[in-house]
Amino acid sequence: MAKQTFILNGKPVTVNVNDDVRVLWVLRDLLGVTGPKYGCGINVCKACTSHINGRAFNPCSVRVGDLKPKDRVTTIEGLADGRKLHPMQQAWIDRDVAQCGYCQPGQIMAAVALVRKVRREGRSITERDLDTIRNICRCGTYTRIREAILQGARDM
Repeated sequence: MAKQTFILNGKPVTVNVNDDVRVLWVLRDLLGVTGPKYGCGINVCKACTSHINGRAFNPCSVRVGDLKPKDRVTTIEGLADGRKLHPMQQAWIDRDVAQCGYCQPGQIMAAVALVRKVRREGRSITERDLDTIRNICRCGTYTRIREAILQGARDM
């Protein structure tokens, strides 16, 4: 086994694990971070969506050995600022998005990454941008998800 070091939710972590173990299993099984959910394991459902260096990624499809010590992994647990919810999390509550809730951490993380990407491009989020989010919701709350993303974008 090799030592793997990266930054998780603002704090450096080191784990002893083989290079080929997926980041999702390191997060959930070794570090106890359960926000990113296991859905498909093949980068399709996006239930595990988190951020790496501020951009959305799916830890089920990334080997921990591919992370560098300076890589910053952020999960839903690291999104809020202390005890204050992130504006996107608050929008989810305000819009009553969640039903079963399983996909919601990944949905929120994808939404935050999308808003940040659009802002880096110097523009506002559009319906076309919303169409690019491919996270699967088994309950079908897509209309409320879209409304929450627009509200969260306004408040971010």
